[in-house]
Amino acid sequence: MDKYLNEFIGYLINQKGVSENTLDSYTRDLKQYIAFLKKQHLSQLKEITKATVISYILFLQKKGNKTTTVSRKLSSIRNFHRFLLYKRYMDQDPTQDLESPKIERRFPNYLTTTEVELLLDQPVLSDAKGIRDKAMLELLYATGIRVSELVQLNLSDVNMDLGYIKCSKGAKERIIPLGSLAIKYLRIYLDTCRSAMIKNPKENALFVNCHGSRLTRQGFWKIVKYYTSKAKINKGITPHTLRHSFAMHLLDNGADIKAVQEMLGHSDVSTTQVYTQLANNRIKEIYKKTHPRA
Repeated sequence: MDKYLNEFIGYLINQKGVSENTLDSYTRDLKQYIAFLKKQHLSQLKEITKATVISYILFLQKKGNKTTTVSRKLSSIRNFHRFLLYKRYMDQDPTQDLESPKIERRFPNYLTTTEVELLLDQPVLSDAKGIRDKAMLELLYATGIRVSELVQLNLSDVNMDLGYIKCSKGAKERIIPLGSLAIKYLRIYLDTCRSAMIKNPKENALFVNCHGSRLTRQGFWKIVKYYTSKAKINKGITPHTLRHSFAMHLLDNGADIKAVQEMLGHSDVSTTQVYTQLANNRIKEIYKKTHPRA
């Protein structure tokens, strides 16, 4: 089984150009799936049936995996078997017509503009770390990029004169404008702090940690958690919350949904429409609470 997985991973890298995060997710999901097959003493592809895949789904659910996690793992397995069918290693796809577990749609958690200002005002600008943190938070809220995209930014991805960043995900690339405050604090960080923080003058990462190397997603998550606690905002805030807030605030102020979709990097506008639905639900609640004849 492992040789098929390796070939599939090579296909994703060379033919599909998927991101590193997507590749890690596929690898992790499929290694777990193959481990399950081995425990079932299934060593041949022809032995895998729809019942086998259903058994694995039930196994995941019994272990307490969330519905979203099970659906993602099934998606990885589905793409794996489609590849095996395409390569003619299998005569049929055991995941065909197999429905994913139904996911209860949850609306994204976001901050009000007041809460965003409170959070972004927390870094103290008296040292390099505080200035770096301020620049990162301002840039994240100004652009709505993913945290994985934020920490992967290089110096060459930023155009300060024209005020935009270049964000790449796999083979896709998008240009996102920067706001004046993001530009302001990014300039301060680049002019006064970054050179003192790096150890290797050839380091390309835009944002570096205290050891001078590229900041990680986990490192940035700790930063957000620290400032959330400091701001005493009583909400479950993750780095992704600023991305949700960016989208909601743009739509609240009349931005076109297609423009927001492009800035967020959503391939399907239906993914972006969840913010519109959230805004509509909020308006209905306000109406019910405030209109005398509601």
